[in-house]
Amino acid sequence: MLRSLFNFILFTSIYISGCALGMIWQTNQLLDLHYPKNTFYLFVFFSTICSYNFHWYLTPGAYSASERMQWGNRHRTLMLALCGVGMLGSLWFFWQLREHWLVLSGSVILTFLYSAPKVPHKAFRWLSKIAIGKTLFLTFVWTYVTTLLPALVAGNTTTAPVIFLTLHRFTLIYAICILFDYRDLESDRKEGIRSLITALDEKNLNRLYYFSLLLAAVSAGLMGPFTTLPAIATLMVPVIATALITHKAHHDDSDYLFYFVLDGFMALSAVLYWLISW
Repeated sequence: MLRSLFNFILFTSIYISGCALGMIWQTNQLLDLHYPKNTFYLFVFFSTICSYNFHWYLTPGAYSASERMQWGNRHRTLMLALCGVGMLGSLWFFWQLREHWLVLSGSVILTFLYSAPKVPHKAFRWLSKIAIGKTLFLTFVWTYVTTLLPALVAGNTTTAPVIFLTLHRFTLIYAICILFDYRDLESDRKEGIRSLITALDEKNLNRLYYFSLLLAAVSAGLMGPFTTLPAIATLMVPVIATALITHKAHHDDSDYLFYFVLDGFMALSAVLYWLISW
């Protein structure tokens, strides 16, 4: 029963939606942002539920050994229903934030571009051939929604902390996405999905990966003049944790490792920051 409940929370994308909210909360705290936060949280929550269930609904899993894909194949109706509920909820809260429609629309477009190559229509298939591909799309949308978008809605985008936190989030998420793409490298090549990851050999891929982690650490340190030392430490922890888990991620394709642990690393600093804030 507990495993079924855990799988439900993880594979319906409730877990990843919670990670997004935690990251936005931390952004609000670190940048001292003021705007209709609860409405924005609900917009992001429902939008994430909608986009992820849409993505996984379009991902066939009948012949895959992946537990997530097998679960999705058994619960396709549920995923479609959650996609619908998420869309209705996101539209409702989008309307309440309509004065910020332009910047909110950016997140919608980026999110759709990530899943568009899976739409069974030739009008969208060409997106799988774009060289920057899914890795940068996903990194952009997560960085934009959890860091830049709250600052844009709050009207606070020109300060150094916004720049450094955005760089930190982007490079950390990009490194995590590289681990995902390393796991999916062969399947992406077979499907003809191009990205920077599929274009690089293993040596240069590792250089890009560790350079991303280095930039994540440096940009976290650059936040020093604008926040406390414990806050900087919370930003550093997921960078170190990601580096330490690299070898295991290269040799273990467990869905729980990737969709629970690695996805959780994106929000780990938010959880730690919340704990030290008590």
